[in-house]
Amino acid sequence: MIPLTIEEARNFILLKQGLLGEYRFTGKQGALDYVRQAGCIQFDPVDACGKNAELTLQSRVKGFTKQTLYELLYEDRSLVDYPDKNISIIPAEDWPYFERYRRAARENGRRFPGMAALEDQALAYIRENGPVSSDELPIPGTIRWHSCIHWSGSWDGETNAARAALEQLYSTGELIIHHKKGARKYYDLAERHLPAALLNAPDPMPGDEAHLKWRIRRRIGAVGLLWNRPSDAWLNSWGLKTPQRSRAFEELLDSGEILEVSVDTIKPLLYCRAGDLPLLDRVRQGEAYKPRCELIAPLDCMMWDRNLIRALFGFDYTWEIYTPAAKRKYGHYVLPMIWGGRFAGRVEAVSEAKTGRLIVKNIWYEEGVRRTKKLENAVNGCLKRLGKLNQCREVVVLDGGAPV
Repeated sequence: MIPLTIEEARNFILLKQGLLGEYRFTGKQGALDYVRQAGCIQFDPVDACGKNAELTLQSRVKGFTKQTLYELLYEDRSLVDYPDKNISIIPAEDWPYFERYRRAARENGRRFPGMAALEDQALAYIRENGPVSSDELPIPGTIRWHSCIHWSGSWDGETNAARAALEQLYSTGELIIHHKKGARKYYDLAERHLPAALLNAPDPMPGDEAHLKWRIRRRIGAVGLLWNRPSDAWLNSWGLKTPQRSRAFEELLDSGEILEVSVDTIKPLLYCRAGDLPLLDRVRQGEAYKPRCELIAPLDCMMWDRNLIRALFGFDYTWEIYTPAAKRKYGHYVLPMIWGGRFAGRVEAVSEAKTGRLIVKNIWYEEGVRRTKKLENAVNGCLKRLGKLNQCREVVVLDGGAPV
């Protein structure tokens, strides 16, 4: 067991995430390296000041732009859109690990009368005409259908037939997202863009227990430290009930793939991947780290277990996008703000494409944060980077959001 102080635990997670000290990740390769470290980053289509995946990478990757992610997904094909922790972006090389999900999707499709015929129509059209979106695919009408691996379709009614056919084929892996225009997805045959060796590779973890251990080890690596407790970090890990989770933790510990970590102010044990031992040793040496001010995406990997963040950092965060306006404490799309080794506040910002401005509506500082000139400069620099990500020519901080 490795003992850590609360400060060492915070530094470990922030360093692991590339949010403290000098940038660990740079440019396109850095973005790819981070996704490989995390296993997946969540995708969400809401774009108040950048989509969730873009914000996740922008906070960690020096020189990141929206085009960087677009190229990795739709030109290089190093990354792929596919359900993992909900809708996600995964490394292309992880495709074989999701065969059980594609198999389940194939079986699910057979439950819905008429779906097989729609799939055949969609595939024939794409083979002849190339990538297509649901509003261009000439399949009229509606069908009763929903996906079994992500939230698509209707559980209690009919859904657009063209969209259902494309989403079903996407779920089974016969189609991938070729590109996007705004929020609209264009689909093409997976075989045209992913290597045959990858598409035909067998499931590396065909057994349920082996697959769950792979999932747990991967999610621990995504966050940095996790505990053996119910958590949103385990979402979409099928069959992961408490007994299965505890058995997987025990076996991963026995095999030396994960390590136990005790934190002086937290009762439950935490766990990290064994490969992170050098980083643990580094933080225990008491090295000083250059502080950075970064804005964290609402569905950022580090934020997957809000209870853990509260226990480690004393920071209570709720994404209020689905909270009725009258009940919101902060705002519709609010980003946690890191400064140094702690959460220093929250920022609500909106990019205006027509005016080319990033409007910072509010900045809320956490209790006890000293609003020094150094912090002011760091916040302003952080907001400029957010503006640059959104191709804004100007950053406008409203009176209620004045950094100082």
